[in-house]
Amino acid sequence: MNNRTLVIVNTTGRQGASLARVAAAVGYHVRAHITTKLSEKDGAVAKELRELGNIELVQGSLEDPKLISGLFAGAQRAFINTISWGDEVAIGKALANAAKKAGVQHYIYSSMPDHAVFGRGWPSLPLWSCKFTVENYIRQIGLPATFVYTGIYNNNFTSLPYPLFCMKLQQNGGFQWTAPFHPDKPLPWLDAEHDVGPAVLQIFKDGLQKWSGHRIGLAYQLLTPHQVCTAFARGLRRPCSYKRGPITVEVPIPSGYRSQLEGIEILFGKHEAPYFGPDIQAPGEALELWEGYRGMEEYAREVFPLEEAANGLTWMN
Repeated sequence: MNNRTLVIVNTTGRQGASLARVAAAVGYHVRAHITTKLSEKDGAVAKELRELGNIELVQGSLEDPKLISGLFAGAQRAFINTISWGDEVAIGKALANAAKKAGVQHYIYSSMPDHAVFGRGWPSLPLWSCKFTVENYIRQIGLPATFVYTGIYNNNFTSLPYPLFCMKLQQNGGFQWTAPFHPDKPLPWLDAEHDVGPAVLQIFKDGLQKWSGHRIGLAYQLLTPHQVCTAFARGLRRPCSYKRGPITVEVPIPSGYRSQLEGIEILFGKHEAPYFGPDIQAPGEALELWEGYRGMEEYAREVFPLEEAANGLTWMN
């Protein structure tokens, strides 16, 4: 049995791909699950992972019991980041059951808080509360686990007209970000592609003796919206400003995501609730795991223009 086998679910996502790259580079055998519904971008990521070596791609639906039952065979470690491919709670429970049955020794689950449990009149966010339900189930069945709560991805920003994180190009060549967040209230930020992999790998290295049952706030900077825009302005050498306002939806989005956005306006706009809830702090433990993070200014300078060009935009030319 290869005691360096690591299962990753949702390996074409930013979190999973980040871990797959670094784990394969240091000698893990990575069993990388990818969904059958691949977009063109996801297909490019899967192709990249296939070419890295040390990676075994497992393609199929997580609603297939046969796939789940064999996914963890011979594996000692697993990193799970589910998204709404179907019934996320049912899928999350099925994965946990299969991992326990296979004897997985350390299970890291990418969770998020359910703010409604804090009793302060805060609403649940639908795409987060299901993860919290799965986290509680993992605890109930006694699966040896650690839980990471990821901050807002730096990589969410785009000048395309997507809601919440649109850096809208202005006539003067600068950008404006409009969102419901308080302009001077810090939010936790994370470059998911750059920093999730090294941090999760260190959690596995430290082991359960340090992180058993623990919730880790995985974010490396606490920045207000004004500070984010200042970092973008420095990185891009262009004006960048923040405007507090409602979320506008200018493109078709799934109904579940629309409900999530409506909840975000209430939770973080009206109530100004702490992003992870009152109990999880960042970036202290994240920095214990990995100090070489990519901050917002560096992201804006070195990565944002490349991601924009990949989306067919030409403002940087």
